[in-house]
Amino acid sequence: MEHVPPPAEELALLDRELARLDARRSQLLVRRAWLLSVLTPPAPPFAAPAGPPAPFAPPSGPPAARAGAPGAQNVLLTLGGLLLTVAALAFTLLSWGHLGIAGRSAVLGVVTLAALAAPAVLLRRGLSATAESLGALASVLMVLDAYALHRVAFPEADGLGFAAAASAVLAVVWGGYGLLLGRLRLPLPLAVASAQLPLLLWAWSAGAGATAFGWALLLTAALDCAIAVGGRGAPVRLTACVGCWTTGLLGLLVALTQSMSAGTASGAVAPAALLLAGAAVALSGAWRAPAGLAVAGGALAGLCGVAAVGGVLRAGTAWGWSVPVYLLCGAVLLVTVRAPLPRPVGRGLLWASSAVTAAAVLFSAPPVGMSLMGTVSRAARVWSGAPDGGVRGALGTADVAWSHLAGAPVGLLMAAALLGLAHRWWDRLVRVAGPVFSPGPAWRGAAGAAASALCWAGLTTLPAVLGLSYAAAVSVQSALVAGAFAAAVAGLRRGAHAVGTSALVCGLAGAVSTGFLSLATRTATYAVFTVVLVVLGATAVLLDGALARAVRALPDTRAERAARALRIAQAVPACGAVVCATVLARAAGASLGLDGYRAAPVLLAVPAVTALLGARLRDHPAAPPVELTGAVAAAAAVLVALPDRPFLALVLALSGVLAAGTAVRAERRPMAGYLAVALFVLATWVRLSASGVSAPEAYTLPVTVPALAIGVLRRRRDPEASSWTAYGAGLAATLVPSLFAAWADPHWARPLLLGVAALALTLAGARLRLQALLLLGGAVLGLDAVHELAPYVVQVVGALPRWLPPALAGVLLLVVGATYEQRLRDARRLKETVGRMR
Repeated sequence: MEHVPPPAEELALLDRELARLDARRSQLLVRRAWLLSVLTPPAPPFAAPAGPPAPFAPPSGPPAARAGAPGAQNVLLTLGGLLLTVAALAFTLLSWGHLGIAGRSAVLGVVTLAALAAPAVLLRRGLSATAESLGALASVLMVLDAYALHRVAFPEADGLGFAAAASAVLAVVWGGYGLLLGRLRLPLPLAVASAQLPLLLWAWSAGAGATAFGWALLLTAALDCAIAVGGRGAPVRLTACVGCWTTGLLGLLVALTQSMSAGTASGAVAPAALLLAGAAVALSGAWRAPAGLAVAGGALAGLCGVAAVGGVLRAGTAWGWSVPVYLLCGAVLLVTVRAPLPRPVGRGLLWASSAVTAAAVLFSAPPVGMSLMGTVSRAARVWSGAPDGGVRGALGTADVAWSHLAGAPVGLLMAAALLGLAHRWWDRLVRVAGPVFSPGPAWRGAAGAAASALCWAGLTTLPAVLGLSYAAAVSVQSALVAGAFAAAVAGLRRGAHAVGTSALVCGLAGAVSTGFLSLATRTATYAVFTVVLVVLGATAVLLDGALARAVRALPDTRAERAARALRIAQAVPACGAVVCATVLARAAGASLGLDGYRAAPVLLAVPAVTALLGARLRDHPAAPPVELTGAVAAAAAVLVALPDRPFLALVLALSGVLAAGTAVRAERRPMAGYLAVALFVLATWVRLSASGVSAPEAYTLPVTVPALAIGVLRRRRDPEASSWTAYGAGLAATLVPSLFAAWADPHWARPLLLGVAALALTLAGARLRLQALLLLGGAVLGLDAVHELAPYVVQVVGALPRWLPPALAGVLLLVVGATYEQRLRDARRLKETVGRMR
């Protein structure tokens, strides 16, 4: 036999292939062992092997597991440090009696020195975690050493003074130790934390006053600020930053309290100096701080400056005038936007000025609320006469110390003037504030809107603050309402929608408040509501031109939004005019002696006028809101007439006439026509009920029979006509009143006859596929059956165990839930079947 290749060469090939397979197997086994070590916890140190080694396993075996995780090591070191600390505390506090003075000092000194020296050795060997633990123990031992030194060497020394000195020494020692062993992270933050105490404890031990405490806190904050700016390491800077804000804010709070309680300018100088020093510290820290902290520091500096200067200027004046003084100082702060400051710091100063303005507005808000909401109390005393005490008596605030609130309108008007100037000179303001703040166009509208609102609020409070008479207050408030709506018209017509909308809202709020205020006397009621009616109507008319111009420019998206806003702005005063007309109509009825329900027909004059006005306006956007508000007035007339059924029938009939007249217009016919029919029918039955009629069928059947005959003729001429159009009204004319009568009838004859008739109609509707007959007949049949079976159902339910009805309901829900999809398909199929009927 001849070998190809020769046997020697083939043997060499086989050996090489086997060696390659062995190497590959070894690699795979090593990888498998490593994966097992990752997925399973390491075996105990001296555990015996689980079995014999695998064949062809590499002699090196799997890589050894790591000795321990850093997390476990840190936990062990932390627990050890805590135990040593507890032991040291126990030794120091509880075991003094067993050793002499020399022994105690020697023990604590030796242990402290050992704990201080050990971290240096450990750090050189790379045991940083152990060094941290011993460093923390050394820090605690140093505190205990200070305590022991006070108890042994200086027992007569003042505790607070010694604590101040000890905290200062510890801060220096910890700082030097942390700088010497730079790899330890705890000593330097501890030094910063300890530095918070010396000045405060010294002031406390010396019995210093509030000003000295403030300076101690502020100097500590200055030291923290310097460390936070130039300190080494994030933990040190973070600790210093927290300390700076804490001590600084506490010191500034002390200074602010003193400044606000100072009775004279000389007494406010010292707190002002402290506040200005705090402003300097905040400004110096913000100069090199990150953006967010720089803005906060700039804002704090600005607030401190305002509080300092404002506290000196307002000292000795009444509290009511403090708000304008601080507001003026906040306005002056705006000049700093051109100062050579970093941009975040300048933005913080700008926010400080805005915060002062907002605070001034908030402190001036209570008089505005009393002036607006106090008028609501007049609704319970309509036409009771002019109240004593002028407008303050009308508001129910005669006992309020209005002299303390004298500065509120001034503050509001000053804020309004500032915002108004910003709105007026917006482009110049943007150029000036460009390096600090670049507001968008929306901010200009917001400034104008706020200016108009604050101006109106300040003027609204003037009558109460000045203590005007009732007549003068009503005149002033009416003039303010007219002025607000005039400003709204001017703003909306020139495109300043934010300003115009704000003025419109203020005018509406003022109109409501003035309307309530005028209810005290008859003359004021007629005068105010007439003026407001004219003003609102004129506003709606004047806005019509602006609306037309906006509609003509509709291709632009912004013009479309503006047109939508103008439609709303025009509809609101138009509806308000209708409300004023309703109040005047009710007042006219009361003046004519038509009290209560007798005044209801007079109220119907308002929906009559709105119906005529709607016919005149036709497709105008304001027509539907006006007519809808007139319908609300008609509903109010119906509510007024409820106590007397004959008058109620009259009002319903007159309302039906108005609805029928509205239905003449093609665009209102679908809704107004059905409404007119319903009102006429309802008026008829109210009249019959007032006459004591107990058999409605005598009146309904003569209507139903010819109505059904006309429906049959209609269906013959127009087979596509709906069954509701042909038979709905005629059937409802008898079925609905008979159903009401059957529910109130204690006998069985009427419900039986009604049920038979309803069953016949239901079957006829199903047979002839007429939707009106099927649905009306089925509904009446079901309600009639419920009425007849209800007493028996109640008896059966009362006889059943109490647990059975809930159980049956649960079973029903389970069945329905289990067959939900089938029930849904059945309901859909039923809907489609009924929808195909005529």
